[in-house]
Amino acid sequence: MNFLKDEGGQGAAEYILLFGGVIVIAIIALSIYKNYMNKSNNDLSAGGDINKVRDNVQ
Repeated sequence: MNFLKDEGGQGAAEYILLFGGVIVIAIIALSIYKNYMNKSNNDLSAGGDINKVRDNVQ
């Protein structure tokens, strides 16, 4: 009955749950970021930002 007292698999299951939660949070964050970046305004484009910086420097 030693196999009933063995808790080696418990640690692995906890790590799987932890990493699964992190992956879910990362996917949600990427989804929110994607929606934010795909808005119809062009204020978030790299080319537009570079031109704004160049205009402000001159």
